[in-house]
Amino acid sequence: MALIVQKFGGTSLSSLNRIRWVANQVVKCKENGNKVLAVVSAMAGETNRLIELCKSVMDPPDERELDVITSSGEQVSSGLLAMMIKAMGYDAISFQGHQVRIITDNAHSKARILRIDDEKIRKALSDDKIIVVAGFQGVEEEGNVTTLGRGGSDLTAVSLAAVLNADSCELYKDDVDGIYTTDPGICEYARKLKKISYDEMLEMSSLGSKVLQARAVEFAKKFHVPIHVRPTSKPDAEGTWVVDEEEAMVEMESVVISGLTYDKDQSKITILHVPDQPGIAAKLFTPLGDEGIIVDMIVQNVSTKGHTDMTFTVPETDFKKSITIAKQVAKELGGRGVTSDDKIAKVSLVGVGMKTHSGVASKMFSQLAREGINILMISTSEIKISCVIDEKYTELAVRTLHEAFNLGVDK
Repeated sequence: MALIVQKFGGTSLSSLNRIRWVANQVVKCKENGNKVLAVVSAMAGETNRLIELCKSVMDPPDERELDVITSSGEQVSSGLLAMMIKAMGYDAISFQGHQVRIITDNAHSKARILRIDDEKIRKALSDDKIIVVAGFQGVEEEGNVTTLGRGGSDLTAVSLAAVLNADSCELYKDDVDGIYTTDPGICEYARKLKKISYDEMLEMSSLGSKVLQARAVEFAKKFHVPIHVRPTSKPDAEGTWVVDEEEAMVEMESVVISGLTYDKDQSKITILHVPDQPGIAAKLFTPLGDEGIIVDMIVQNVSTKGHTDMTFTVPETDFKKSITIAKQVAKELGGRGVTSDDKIAKVSLVGVGMKTHSGVASKMFSQLAREGINILMISTSEIKISCVIDEKYTELAVRTLHEAFNLGVDK
């Protein structure tokens, strides 16, 4: 008897009719001889409504109280789904993050899971119950409610699948039927992938692909949890498997590039004319790290007469906070000020095949130059190449590179 973890998003739970549909899918999995654990998001639009409600009282909202309020959406949907399953004649029970004891750190709104007390869940499974767990939420050591950030229900599902040693973790998506070579909304010939490695999916998620939360993929890789991304509209259809590199490469032996991503939610900040000496970078990036700001690309210009410019990119959500910190540091270091640009985008090529194939960077840069697209920053790793460009060229760059690297289906 297999243990299947299934996760359903907000659109799938947007009404009682939709919740009834989800209940039918969960029951069907149970009737096929499996043990089932369903993880649910809040009903569509509910989290945004709660955030706006908080902002109407206090902007920015108090982070502890924001977590208390926004986590309530999943409490409602988990209870409704459990009741719907019971109404169909099956035994079900819902658990909230504090009941399961999904223990996290105290970083409100973006907490990290430390451990999971799975005793209650294992007991319910042994009693042959269908389990429904509220996604997105946890609890820190002092008992305060925490949330796991946008897409956090994916992380809840994957972490539970890991601790329970589930046979698979099915993530049902409302707007896609799998992982594509790029955004089908931009490239109509984008191709659905049958399999993709954890490392490639992790890069794609962190570089702008919004299908899976990056931290969920990171967790899956660490604990070897097979993820199956499936379409909610066609629940029996095969989607895309996210698996170990060795398994993915069986079907991708000759593939150099697996995917192309873009991210418009980026901002570029430059601190001008700071001393070029040891410890300067630490004075800038330590306070950014202390504020939980994730810095992506970093470029330091060649030193001129003992001074240099330092440029870095951050998520647009952290732009204002980063500017404030950068100005403080520039003043302390005697810099000439701070410049910024929030109209940029990051375009990235991802593929484990880059480990053994040369010429990818050259081809990428040549194609962008041919279209008159200037590259502002470059970042590379073993399996990805990223370029920062003006935001207005994003779609052109994606279509151009997608065709140049033959990533799509035959036209």
